[in-house]
Amino acid sequence: MIAISAHPQRNTIRLQLRQNPILRDMPASTWEDFEPLLVIEDYRKADLLVGQGDHEMEQFFILDGMLKRVVSNSEGHEMILRFAAETEIDTSYAAWRLKTPVPYSIVAVTRVRCAKLGMPQWVEFMERHAEVKSRFEYEVMKLMSEVMAHTITLHLLDAPGRLSRFQRKHADLAGRIPKKELAAYLNLTPETLSRLKQKLRHQS
Repeated sequence: MIAISAHPQRNTIRLQLRQNPILRDMPASTWEDFEPLLVIEDYRKADLLVGQGDHEMEQFFILDGMLKRVVSNSEGHEMILRFAAETEIDTSYAAWRLKTPVPYSIVAVTRVRCAKLGMPQWVEFMERHAEVKSRFEYEVMKLMSEVMAHTITLHLLDAPGRLSRFQRKHADLAGRIPKKELAAYLNLTPETLSRLKQKLRHQS
């Protein structure tokens, strides 16, 4: 972990942070309050950023790479709830507000670089900057709606419908997610996913 001001790529990191919809309109005075709270951390593929059941909570701003949100049961069966990439966030905010353990894990799908800060520091910062809090809570509501829509999709759409919806809704991610991960997200086997992709290509 390294502070932005000490990072050799600090200028690039500042530009990347300003592409985040929660942060992009912050005035200079708010940035001066915010930047010292952040640290930059690099993760390898499959690294665990947050574990299901954790009580220590953080706020992540993704600079490079892709994360996934995963839940698992006692038998080890996993369900991927969402993917998130550059300019997006992941967060434990809802668990923080509800005073419950984090109900999912956050895992690196690829090599990832994040700017992050502890949830207590993030909440305190937002209490000082109401416009940031408003944008953040809007993004959290969008994120939770996305997870709910995905869960409903798994129940209501057949396999071709699930793949078509994903390609339509997440065209920017479709080519970047490893086949095994995407198959798990869509509740398919990798072989079924390959067949469906070939069929859709022939139809287009």
